[in-house]
Order: sequence, then structure tokens, then C-alpha cells
Amino acid sequence: MDFAKLMSAQIKKGKDSAIPSTSTDKKYLKRSEIEAQRQAAYQAEQEAAERARREKSERKRKAEQEEADREEERREKRRRLAEESRYIREEEEEAEERRRRKRLGLPELPPKRKDGDEDGTPVPEEQDIEDEELVAKLRALNEPAILFGESHKQRLKRYNRRVGADNLAAIMTNGPIPTTLQLVPAKDMKVDPKIPEDKEGREFLFRQLASYFTMVLKEWDVTLARRDQEVIESYQGKQAYAAMVQARENMRPLFKKLEKFELVDSILEPVVEIVLAAQERRYVDANDGYLRLSIGKAAWPIGVTMVGIHERSAREKLHESDKNAAHIMSDEITRKFLQSIKRCLSFAQTRWPPTDQLQLMG
Repeated sequence: MDFAKLMSAQIKKGKDSAIPSTSTDKKYLKRSEIEAQRQAAYQAEQEAAERARREKSERKRKAEQEEADREEERREKRRRLAEESRYIREEEEEAEERRRRKRLGLPELPPKRKDGDEDGTPVPEEQDIEDEELVAKLRALNEPAILFGESHKQRLKRYNRRVGADNLAAIMTNGPIPTTLQLVPAKDMKVDPKIPEDKEGREFLFRQLASYFTMVLKEWDVTLARRDQEVIESYQGKQAYAAMVQARENMRPLFKKLEKFELVDSILEPVVEIVLAAQERRYVDANDGYLRLSIGKAAWPIGVTMVGIHERSAREKLHESDKNAAHIMSDEITRKFLQSIKRCLSFAQTRWPPTDQLQLMG
């Protein structure tokens, strides 16, 4: 057997049966291959970071959109509540205006149409005014022609309010305390000691009281203005004028009650008694009426009221009804206008002195 031929066959057989290697692993790599691998890894990292950033941005955008939608819902809810509040407020103002017009004898407000305009409060067609004419009328009243963001309806309402205020000012007196009560002449100011029960009689009585106090305040102001200039500028003169101004301001609530016919009988009766006595120049009697009104006849605890376990008989008077209680203790406003009535009495006895000197107050 040929040994060389056998070895050649075995070598050839081994080469044929060997599986060709597909691995690309190399023991040594070029610098360019390392740089290419680094670039590929960097590119993959950047792409992953970009995808993460886009996902985060998308989540943030969705969250902001949801928050914007919720904020829009809250804003719409606030706007709806504001509209409802404005509508309720306008209804209350309209009701108050109707009551005021009814009390002052002004014409009633015209009814509203059911089809509204842009602000939800319609204007009757017969009350509407062309925009150019409305602007001209506002300028004639020294009012701004157009306010920022103001609609035609709002401009018309502003004009009607101004005209209504002018009408109210036209029917108010120009005395020391402007009032809507129609004042009576001096010959009709004498009040009746008996309080009338009917509505017309009470209204006339309120007009008489307002006329009397208006006359006293006006005469008081004129008397102070006639003083010498050095007396006016002195400390006592300034104090006297300040007392007159304070009395006038404190009597405004009384005039408001007279206008609304809301003066209760427990105060009205003593006031009528005081005014009647002052008109008859019985100032001591008027002062007595003021003391009964301000201090009252209620029992006051003086000294030791409980000396044992039994209650004394005089103490029972402290728990009686408050019909004799002092009205000056009721509230601050009442106290102030009652004190102003007393100041008017003090001036009236110097302006219209009594024939009987015993009727002068101390």
C-alpha cells in the first residue's frame, strides 16, 4: 500500500467534511471599524433618547391639554354663575326701581320683551333710541358718549338711569336736607296732637314734620351766616357752625324714615308732642317730652337690689314691658337724630322766644 497516497486521501476527506466558518469575529479590528461601531452605538443611543423625549413631550402636551380643558370648564362655570348673579342683581335693582317710582309717583317702568339682546336684558321697542341720537343726548348731559366695551343696550340703560336721576333731583327739595316729601307752607305746619289713623293723614303729618325741621335748619343756617366775620372765625363760632352741620347730618335718617313712612308710633307720638310744644313756644314742655322720649320712665336699679333670698317688690318693676323704655338706647342712629331734635329746640327758643319767660329751657 502506498502511504503517501493514503495520507493525501485522508487530508482531502478532512477538508471536504469541514464546515465553512461564517463568524465575522476577528482577533484584531481596524481603527475605522472601531470608530464605525462607536458611531453606530452613539446613533442608537441618540435615537432612543429622541424617542423618549418625544414620548415625554407628548405626555406633557396631553396633560396640558387636559388642564386647559378643565380650566375652560371652570371659566365657563364662573361665567355662567356671574351671568346668573348679574341677572338676579338686575332683577332686584329693577324691583327696587319700581318700588321707588311707585313711592315717588313716577311712571311705571315699561315691560320687557321676551326676546333679549346681547346682554340678556331686552329693551322695549318703544323705549329704544337710535345710536346716533343716543350719543348726542348723552353728550348733551355731559356724559361719556361711549364707554369701552359698552353695547347699545348698556348705553341706553345708562342714559335712562341718568334721566331718572335728573327727574328725581327735579322733584326733591333744595333745603338743608333734600327730600322727596312735598313741603307744606308755614301756615299749614301746625301739627295735630292726635296721630291720624288713615294713610293720607299720616302722610300729611310726615310732610308737616319735615317742613318744620327744614324751616328750623334753614333759619339756623341763615342766623349763623349773619354773624360778624370775626365771630365766624373764632373758636366758638366754628364750634357753633359744626354743631349745626352735625345736627343736620344726623337728622338725615329721620327724613328717610319720614319719606318711607316708616317712623314707628312709639317715636312718632313723642316727636309730634315736642314739635307741637315748640310751635306753641312752650319749650319747657317740649324739653319734658324730649326727656321722656330719650330717658323714658323705665325703672332703673339703684343701690343694693338683692339683700336676701327674697326679691323686693320694687324690683318687679324692672321686669315690666319696655313701653316706658328710653328710645335713645335703641340704636345709634335713633340716638343721634333725637339729640339733633334737642339742638333744634335750643335754637328755636332763641329764634322764636316765648312770650312766657318761664317756658325758656335752662
